[in-house]
Amino acid sequence: MIKTQNPQSKIQNLKSKISQSPYQAYVYSYPHKTAYRPFTPPIYLPELWTQQDRQALFLYIHIPFCEMRCGFCNLFTTVSYNEDFISQYVCTIQRQAQRMKAVLGDASFARFAIGGGTPTQLPIQHLETILDIAENTMGAKLQEIPISIEVSPETATQDKLKLLRSHSVDRVSIGVQSFIESEVLATQRRQSNTQVEAALTRIKEAGFPTLNIDLIYGLPGQTVDTWLQSIHTALRFQPEEIYLYPLYVRPLTGLGRTDKEWDDIRLACYRQGRSLLLSQGYTQVSMRMFQRLEGGQGGQGGQGSNISSLSPPFPSSPPSPIYCCQADGMVGLGCGARSYTDSLHYSNEYAVSAKGISDILQAYIQTPDELFDYTHYGFQLDTDEQRRRYILLSLLSHEGLNLVAYRQRFGSDVYADFPELSELLTLNLAIKDGEILQLTEFGIERSDTIGAWLFSKKVQKLMQGYELK
Repeated sequence: MIKTQNPQSKIQNLKSKISQSPYQAYVYSYPHKTAYRPFTPPIYLPELWTQQDRQALFLYIHIPFCEMRCGFCNLFTTVSYNEDFISQYVCTIQRQAQRMKAVLGDASFARFAIGGGTPTQLPIQHLETILDIAENTMGAKLQEIPISIEVSPETATQDKLKLLRSHSVDRVSIGVQSFIESEVLATQRRQSNTQVEAALTRIKEAGFPTLNIDLIYGLPGQTVDTWLQSIHTALRFQPEEIYLYPLYVRPLTGLGRTDKEWDDIRLACYRQGRSLLLSQGYTQVSMRMFQRLEGGQGGQGGQGSNISSLSPPFPSSPPSPIYCCQADGMVGLGCGARSYTDSLHYSNEYAVSAKGISDILQAYIQTPDELFDYTHYGFQLDTDEQRRRYILLSLLSHEGLNLVAYRQRFGSDVYADFPELSELLTLNLAIKDGEILQLTEFGIERSDTIGAWLFSKKVQKLMQGYELK
């Protein structure tokens, strides 16, 4: 049996958490990036990746530039740059890609995403270079695999959308957040509805198979009625996907530095928004993701998110081979990207403050070619952590935790390894349908609570001891 936290203690902990607000912390992956620490000595990537199945990898390229810093955003992104700095950054991605291609050898990519930041903030010639890096340097077959990109209303221009479609990008995710201009302004974000609706019209006319619209509930000044108004406006554009994100106010963000208070209507907004989307033919894939049934396509998104691991990655224009987020690896290029193998997750260091981000970006650009063969920062997953990650990623999606697949992968029974999971059934947070453990409607709306409850003591301690830059 796996050594795990006392089951009775975990059960009492869950009962206590469930009685509180479901919005304590945003869970989108495991382990959380604030659990990462420096490696001593650094880990040599060629040795690491030779032990990984490299035939169904996820390629992710991170672009850390935005036209503005939203008040809720704690992502690794900057608004302080010029054309020369952008050129240096793209050239560094090219250098890193060349080394990573040599590290990976004969690898195949099943998915590709460009996130940020706002990738379309790049001038069009640099955006084209990023696509060329994916195809010509890394060897991703863009014509054959699902590709997703994040855009903003200001940067979704006709020429950039045309470029993206010509390179087979089939999913565009746009962070609208709200169609009520006063609510948008309260997040320290500047955009007009005229601008947003024009961008959405251009995206639809460009013919992308999947349009995703991100909306946020719980904004300052928002009511349930104005929230539903935003959803109705989004529905006019018939998006294949809609992500509904609760507002989380986090340290060092614009909203986190204010002393404003507002009514917590998030649970009411979630329930009303969910009901509306289900009535309009959408199916719920996770707590946040809703997908139009006739679209049949999965996706990623976020509260200004660069990537999420809790839902099927991208549109299902027949990928070969199929990517499985619980099992397969991810190769990240760019300063804010993370990479995953079975036993190790790694990245550059993380920051939220302007100075912290600037220092890390400068260090990345100055990295000598040979140092891209090493990783200096991340988290090593032992068997217990690998099992927790598998359970979390499975349980928080609509597919649920397949008990047979778990047993085949780890050679043990999930209830023997984590007996406290049975409490999910007792508390009506989950049901068992054959060999599948799935969250109930009540459990889905508590996804962030359940996700955090699954974190190991080690990860919790590292997160608590992390000093945010």
